[in-house]
Parts: sequence; C-alpha cells; structure tokens
Amino acid sequence: MERPATTERDQPNERHRRLVVPALSLILLVGPSGAGKTTFARAHFRPTEVLSSDAFRAMIADDESDQSATREAFHLLHEVAEARLRRGRLTVVDATNTRREARLPLLELARRYHVPCIAIIFDFPKEVYLAHDRQRPGRRVGQEVIERQFRQMEESRNALLEEPFQRRYWIRSPEEAARAVVVRRPLDCDRRWWRGPFDIIGDVHGCFDELVELLERLGYQVAEQRSRGGQVQYQLAHPEGRQLLFVGDLADRGPKIVPVLRLAMAACSRGRAAAVLGNHDRKLLRYLEGHNVRIAHGFEVTVEQLAGESEDFKLRLRNFLRRLPHHLVLDGGRLVVAHAGLPEEYQGRDSPVVRRVALFGVTSGEVDDRGLPIRVNWAREYRGRALVVYGHTPVTEAVWINRTINIDTGCVFGNRLTALRYPELELVSVAAHHAYAVPPRRLLTPNELLEQPLLLPREELAAIVERNRSQAPGELVPVSAVPGERSAEGVGGGG
Repeated sequence: MERPATTERDQPNERHRRLVVPALSLILLVGPSGAGKTTFARAHFRPTEVLSSDAFRAMIADDESDQSATREAFHLLHEVAEARLRRGRLTVVDATNTRREARLPLLELARRYHVPCIAIIFDFPKEVYLAHDRQRPGRRVGQEVIERQFRQMEESRNALLEEPFQRRYWIRSPEEAARAVVVRRPLDCDRRWWRGPFDIIGDVHGCFDELVELLERLGYQVAEQRSRGGQVQYQLAHPEGRQLLFVGDLADRGPKIVPVLRLAMAACSRGRAAAVLGNHDRKLLRYLEGHNVRIAHGFEVTVEQLAGESEDFKLRLRNFLRRLPHHLVLDGGRLVVAHAGLPEEYQGRDSPVVRRVALFGVTSGEVDDRGLPIRVNWAREYRGRALVVYGHTPVTEAVWINRTINIDTGCVFGNRLTALRYPELELVSVAAHHAYAVPPRRLLTPNELLEQPLLLPREELAAIVERNRSQAPGELVPVSAVPGERSAEGVGGGG
C-alpha cells in the first residue's frame, strides 16, 4: 500500500520540523517498536505528561516486557489518561498504536473531554525498526513482533487519514525525529494572560449609533477617518487602556451593519478589542465562504448592506470572522465570554460540541411552532468558578444567575444596548434610538430567566406544558437538556 501523501497541514516544512500541538490535547505516538517513540517523548514532554504502556506493564508485573499484563496495563493507562483530560492536562500516549482498535478508545476519550487529538506517526522503513531493536541495551522485542506491528501500520494507513485527528505529523526518518521541535500553542479560546480591565458589549446587531454612544459613555474616544481610497476607517482608544470584548452577533437586523463591522475589525486589529463568534456572525461567514444559507431572520438586511461593498472589504471581513474564537477564557480563568454562554465542562476546550453550545446555547433538541430551537436555561444549574458573560437570548434587562450574566438587552428590538465593566461588575447601557426589527419571540423578563428551566416566554412554556398533558403517555414533547446532541445550526432566528 502506498504511503499517504502529506499536506501542508499534516506535514511541516522539512527544513524545520516544527510540530505544533495544542497546549491542551491528547497526543498519540504511532509506530512499531524500535521507532524511538520513548526517546522522542522524553525529549519533548514532561515525565508526568507521558503515559507509557511499557511503564504500566512494569507497574503491574515488575517487567515491562510481560505481555500477560498488557490488558491490565492499558486499562490503567486509559484511566489515567481520562483523569488527566478531565483536569485539562496535556497527555501523551507512548504505545505502538498501530491498530485502529487501539486508537479508537483514545479518540473517544478526546471527544468525550472536548480536546483535540494529535497523531505523531513514526513512518520508517521496516529495516530501521529492526536495526534499532538490535541496538537496544537489555530487552529486545524481536523481529517477529516488529514485523507484525509493521504490517498493522501498513494496513492502518487509510484509517489514520480518516480518523478524527485534528493534526497528523508523519515523521519519515530518525533524522527527522531528531530535528523535531514541539511547539505548544494555546487553544484559540485560551487568553488567560489577558487581565483587562474589560468592557464587555452585548449583541450589537448593526446598531452603530447606539454602539458609539455606549462607547463614549464608557470613556472611549471614537474617531472616523477616510483612507486614501475614500474608505471609512475607525480608531478607538481609551485613556485608561481598557479593552473591549464583543459577545458576538455584530451583524443582521440593524440599520448600520457595515460600520459596526468596520469598527470591530479595526479595534481588534489594533489589539484594543476582541470578539467571539455569534450564530449570526457564523451565518455571515458561511455566506462569504460561498455556502448556501437561508436569507432570512434578519440576514437579508446584512446581504443588502454588503451589496455595495468592495470585494476587498468582503475578503477582509471573511478573514476576520474566520479568526474569531467560539469563546474566550480570560483573566487567569476567572472570566469566560461566549455568545450563548458555556457550562463549566466546556470552558477552555475545543470540539464540535463546544462550538455548537457556545454559539447556539444548550437546546432541548426540539423547535417551537415557528421552527426556532427551544433553549435550556443552563445558567440555573451553573456552579462554575469562572464568571460567564453572554448574550444570544434577548432580555428586558441584564440578568445575573449564579455566576453568569446575560447582557443581550435587545437593542435592535428597541430596548437597550448594555455593557458590563470588568472587574468592577458595573452595568452601563444606552437606550435604543428605534426599534429596527421585530423580535421572533417576546423579550424575556428577569423573573422568567430566574424561574424557568426553558428559555421561553411564560405563555409559550405554559402551552408546551398543556400540550404535554393532553398527549398520551410516551408521546410527550421532549424537553430534556442534552447539550450538543442535536444542533440548532440549521435553524435561523433567535438572538
């Protein structure tokens, strides 16, 4: 079987073997005995980060070559790997991992704890493994075992390409392994070293005039300039060096979407602000990438306002949206910003489930009569250490629930635009100048958010309860909260 061709994503430049791994990830070393995996692990990772199958055999049987201890050794290895991932610690598995059946439980662990899984594959000619085995001081594995593991890896090449690794690094020779430099890169959401102070802005939805008014009330200086090409540019500064954070949904519904985007892009490019992706921003990104998206739920306003913009601006906007993280962990882990909020088990992690929950919220898996997803009030059960600031579900006024606060106060629907000053925990808001859009649902009141398990107006929740009562047993409308099991990505509307 031919060796798979490598891509720029899978294979770093030959001149410098940079292996970039997420600082929180599960790393599988893959290759037959004699590949030098243990030597590589010792050179690049802390001893506590490396889980070696040989070491676990030795713990159990006082002999790392005792194959009769293999089953128990891997049971313990998986238990320790799970405990480390649960605690958010980088973990390296030093085993042959040449069989698909050996890799799948570890990939499942990475999926369950929402961390990227990386494969570092030692793909040498068979003679290299055999030669290294003969040169080992002490224990040797032997030709028969290595040839069996080599066949397993040859048979596993296509599977390695299909399995859900975030990255695959193919190392083709011992010399490449010796040149390797492992670079740890924080996940995009991890900005723990950003300490603030911050001003966190709720869903803007194209309400540019209200945004500028709010920024000036917060003490920012907003200046408008023209480039040589006549393009409008914005400069933003705060005399005390405060930074802006946007909770997402910059676009859709409002009257001045392009100016809002220009201001946010300029502020972020100069390091004076950061933003997380909202569900409406994601829809705009998909549109700019050429995907077929439904032009509804306020998105038609964005399309209309973008029509007169240059292709260069649209390209810069697409690149800006692509770089936005799905949530941010800040101030040493004490602050989390996510568009729709984020339960504790997802904070600082990255997976399709984390991305869905951060953008769309925890949903019941059902939709209402208008096709809008029914959201679960996750904040009622939140007991995490971090303060979570979010929007997405418009409310009549900002609502504290446990250590969370919803600051989407429905400016585009004629209510208010709100900011939270951090660490002061002071709220600052301005009134909407107009009602620019009709909300798909009535804005929720603080009492409804505090009392109800589902994020619905009281009358809609009562209708669901009544409908459940009228149906036969076994036909109830399900409202169980199973985060991430079913996504609202294909459904428009909402915050």
